This record gives sequence, structure tokens and C-alpha cells, in this order.
Amino acid sequence: MDDGFLMEVCVDSVESAVNAERGGAGRIELCAGLVEGGTTPSMGLLQVVKQCVRVPVFVMIRPRGGDFLYSDREVEVMKADIRLAKLHGADGLVFGALTEDGRIDTELCTALLAVCRPLPVTFHRAFDMVHDPVVALETLISLGFERVLTSGCDSSALEGLSLIKRLAEQVNAPLGGGITERNLQRILEGSTASEFHCSARSARDSGMKFRNPNVAMGASFSAPEYSIKVADVAKVRTLNAIAKNIL
Repeated sequence: MDDGFLMEVCVDSVESAVNAERGGAGRIELCAGLVEGGTTPSMGLLQVVKQCVRVPVFVMIRPRGGDFLYSDREVEVMKADIRLAKLHGADGLVFGALTEDGRIDTELCTALLAVCRPLPVTFHRAFDMVHDPVVALETLISLGFERVLTSGCDSSALEGLSLIKRLAEQVNAPLGGGITERNLQRILEGSTASEFHCSARSARDSGMKFRNPNVAMGASFSAPEYSIKVADVAKVRTLNAIAKNIL
């Protein structure tokens, strides 16, 4: 935070983690399944990323895509993943849980926070699905979350900017969701947040020479097999430079 801000980059590969650090990221959020908004990464990925970067690595704890209403068995998975992430060097954890009526699941969050400690914890963009964000933020503060990741309960941080400004005055709420080189200046100037979160990715063509056009690995909406998205060093540096010129 020497420059007055911190840039967090969400990544799902070792290459992206290395690129994020090279570009100036101050923290990494390590995930799998970014096409679903991020799920729990493998512990092998965490181990290798920790060997390759020096910046703090916060690990996503999300057992599946979809909503943030979890069954008892999914909760057991989350607790096990938290323990393993701590064992393999996580510097912090990232999770979120809601009740069926769109409120913070205080009972579950309290239980998961206890497993996470003494590591810092971020409540992720499950926050953007809450019924009342002001009340939800007060709840998270009382529970002891160190930060909240939000796009202002809208499709991107730019659209949710007015709410973000209100929330950032209450707590350390990193901006996230749809942040690009084109809108970062407007977003940072329009809020009091000192952290922002992005993926800063570009598509890279696969190295495969033989390609079968008749088969897709996964559902029809899944990412194409022969295009790989990775954090782009140049994009990370550009976003970093924009923030430095503003804050």
C-alpha cells in the first residue's frame, strides 16, 4: 500500500499469477473456474503459485458455481478446503454465504471465519446478491471480515459506483467487476476505495496443432478449448499506472 492503493488480480493459473506479479499486482486471488465467477482452486495450483510469486495469495473457497446457499455437505467441503489452503501456504481466504432470503448467513460465516483464523478473510461478490447491501455490510463488519469485494450490486463497478462510494466510507471495500483500462480512472475518482480487483486477462491461442471441431469439453456455453485466457502483464501495468496517477 506504499502508493496509497492496492491492486488485486484474480487468477486461475500459475502463468497468470506470475504475470500479475510482474505487472505490479499487490495481491493475488487464486481461483479455479473463472468462467463461473471463481471456485476453489486445487491445492497443487496453490503450492506451485506460492513457489513462483512473492505477493500475498488469497484463496477462493467456493465449492461450486451458482448461488451462495450451501448444503451441510458443501459446508464440510468448504471447511476442509480452508484447512488445506492454510496448510499449503494461503495468505488469506475469500468466501461468501447467504441465506435463502438474500441476507448474510451469519451462523455459517461465523463458523467458517473460525476455521480461517488467524488469516485475514474477504467476503467475495456474493455481497452483490444481497437484499439490502447497507445492512449486509454492517453485518460483515460485526462478524470481523477484513474486506468486502463488490461491484456495487450492479453488473460492473462503474454502474454500481454510487453505492460503492457509500460502502467504501464504512469499510475497506475493494472494487471489483468489469474494471478495465477504459473505466478505472472514473471508478477510482468516483469512490474512496483504496483497493481494486480485476482479472486483466487477454486471450491467447492454444498451441494445439490438431484440433477436433466436433467436440467441446463441457457445456455449449463453456470457453473454447483452443483459446486460453491469462493475466496480461501489459494490462496489469496499465491499470497500475492509472491508479498511481490518481491516488
